[in-house]
Amino acid sequence: MPLNRRKFLKKTAVTGAGVAIAGAVAAPSAQAAAGKPARPVRQPKRYALTVMGTTDLHGHVFNWDYFKNAEYKDAAGNAQGLARISTLVNRIRQEKGRENTLLVDAGDTIQGTPLTYYYAKVDPITAKGGPVHPMAQAMNAIGYDAAALGNHEFNYGIETLRKFESQLRFPLLGANAVDAKTLKPAFAPYVMKTFCVKGAPPVKVAVLGLTNPGIAIWDKAYVQGRLAFPGLEEQAAKWVPKLKSLGADVVIVSAHSGSSGTSSYGDQLPYVENSAALVAQQVPDIDAILVGHAHVEIPELRVTNAKTGRTVVLSEPLAFAERLSVFDVSLVFQKGKWAVESVASKVVNTNTVADDPKITKLLGDEHAKVVAYVNQVVGSATETLTTVEARYKDAPIIDLITKVQEDVVKAALAGTSYASLPVIAQASPFSRTSEIPAGEVTIRDLSSLYVYDNTLVAKLLTGAQVRAYLEYSAEYFVQTAADAVVDVEKLTNANNRPDYNYDYVSGLSYEIDVAQAAGSRIRNLTYRGAALDDAQQFVFAVNNYRANGGGAFPHVASAQELWSESTEIRTRISEWVTAKGVLDPKDFASVDWKLTRNGTPVF
Repeated sequence: MPLNRRKFLKKTAVTGAGVAIAGAVAAPSAQAAAGKPARPVRQPKRYALTVMGTTDLHGHVFNWDYFKNAEYKDAAGNAQGLARISTLVNRIRQEKGRENTLLVDAGDTIQGTPLTYYYAKVDPITAKGGPVHPMAQAMNAIGYDAAALGNHEFNYGIETLRKFESQLRFPLLGANAVDAKTLKPAFAPYVMKTFCVKGAPPVKVAVLGLTNPGIAIWDKAYVQGRLAFPGLEEQAAKWVPKLKSLGADVVIVSAHSGSSGTSSYGDQLPYVENSAALVAQQVPDIDAILVGHAHVEIPELRVTNAKTGRTVVLSEPLAFAERLSVFDVSLVFQKGKWAVESVASKVVNTNTVADDPKITKLLGDEHAKVVAYVNQVVGSATETLTTVEARYKDAPIIDLITKVQEDVVKAALAGTSYASLPVIAQASPFSRTSEIPAGEVTIRDLSSLYVYDNTLVAKLLTGAQVRAYLEYSAEYFVQTAADAVVDVEKLTNANNRPDYNYDYVSGLSYEIDVAQAAGSRIRNLTYRGAALDDAQQFVFAVNNYRANGGGAFPHVASAQELWSESTEIRTRISEWVTAKGVLDPKDFASVDWKLTRNGTPVF
């Protein structure tokens, strides 16, 4: 077809206009119309930064369940482990350019699996010539830029934490973890990273680390008199202006604190446990917050700062390395400085990728050692014991915990002035899936029953205080009318109280009347067949989390402490079973409590 000059010129003019718009060049000026060349208006320089975040890793390197001795599986199809995170991080770095990315963590790293227990207690990193912690190896290999302190970092004591910190190739941040005497930071408060931009000044990004005030309660034995933990809001208000004065163009907060504004410890501390959203609301000049501690998934939460009206973006990836949070930060250079133009966040599921072979190779030997350790046989069971119904029926498997605690405390107080007092004990149904099978019993079977590294404390309580303790515990149940159909899936966790904040108490007999309002549910409370005497004194065998105020149970935190130890309750259970050889319910099980409605048993 012959070329039509008129059509060609018309088409070229349209295409040229499109290019001008796409390139953001100004339309021809009057000057150009007069025959003088137009000056194109340059668009401001822009830069895109990607911040990736994990939290509450709790020792999960591989997609492996040490308690089941098999690959991890759940009904939702989730996968776990830093080996998966590594694959995702590598992919995003390849997409965005590693030089344009940042990788941070929001705490709770060195506690939570047999892997972390093994390298804290069995082959400790603190020993002379000891190993490098597997979590340090993995996070160094992946290339983290910073991590905030979590509360569980303190579970094995400050010496273990400091050794772990020394093994990291990135800073462990905690602006509100301060020396108890000087109130100066005991850990690095922040880290500043510089990102180069062609044709423009570099972008400076500050990461401020904040940890949980509850450490003062939960790990009181390790930190009292040594460290203090003021509130996140006040410390952010102190440090963010300093970071801006140091030239920070972007301020990211990594906070081991949930977003709900609630506290599990009631009014025992003047600081909020889950205050990440409050920080966003109250402290100006924060661009994004990586949230931790709460073990919930928040792809994106937008909070308006009350002073500036600016939006702060929060994200919390699911725990155990099941998700990776990704913040996309857009900046524009104008008026001689960089400004954040927009922030968006999302979470990426680690079940979409395979393990990074670099990480599996790096830590294969450590993993194999722990698998061998947890599969050691320590005894045998005459029947299968399970926690499936333990949250609403008195289950023998929980009685095993209370029996061990009673025996340990009785032995510890023998020969003291408290030896003649009755010993009672508390325990919680931590897991809904734990099982000790009939036949051979291994360390992993017992570890699955007691998944936390709690230690044992003996407190002195009166009968009246025990009654109040039980009433508070019974608030776990949803009020259910006497004639209502009972659905066990809706019977528990009233007001979102977790299973670990419901306690059995051994050595007593009582009913929990769920038809009654909270606060008046304990019925027929007896000790040795007689109504409980409010003035009777008891030695209460209790885990250190509860003893220090975890869960805000009444009286126990302020009660006189008679004895405590640093050996984990889980280890005491293994020792007890090993000494017995045979795990038989007749040696530990008893029916201490039952659920009723107006005196009629629920089950």
